[in-house]
Amino acid sequence: MSAPLFHMFDRAPKPVARHAVEIDGWIFVTGQLPLDPADDKAPIPEGVENQTAKVFENLSIVLKGVGLGLGDVVSARVFLTHFERDYERMNAVYATYFPPDRRPARTCVGVTALARGCLVEIDFIAKRPNR
Repeated sequence: MSAPLFHMFDRAPKPVARHAVEIDGWIFVTGQLPLDPADDKAPIPEGVENQTAKVFENLSIVLKGVGLGLGDVVSARVFLTHFERDYERMNAVYATYFPPDRRPARTCVGVTALARGCLVEIDFIAKRPNR
C-alpha cells in the first residue's frame, strides 16, 4: 500500500481537515456543505434543492482538483437534517448529476444538525481509472 496523499484546493470551501485523501487510486472526498468557496461566511442558499446543487458544485471542484469527475464516483453518503421533508426534493436534484445506469452506491441518513444550519452534506469515494 502506498502512502496517502492529502489534497487541498484553493477553489473549494475551506474544510476542517483536507478536501480529499488519496491512497492506491481511491479518493475519499471530505463531506461538502453548500458553502461559497470564495466566502465561507456568505449566506447559505435557500432550500434543499439549491443547497444540493451547491454541494455538487463544491464536490466537483474537489474531484476536478484530483483530475477526476462525477463519472469516477463509486460511493456517496448524503446527510439530511429534515429527512422526511427533504429526501424526495434532494433526490430529484441528486439524480440529475448521474446517468441512471451509472449512479454510485449511496447511503442517505437523517441527522439532527449540520454546520451553519445547512440542510444537506454529501461526501464521495471515487476511484482513479486504471491506466
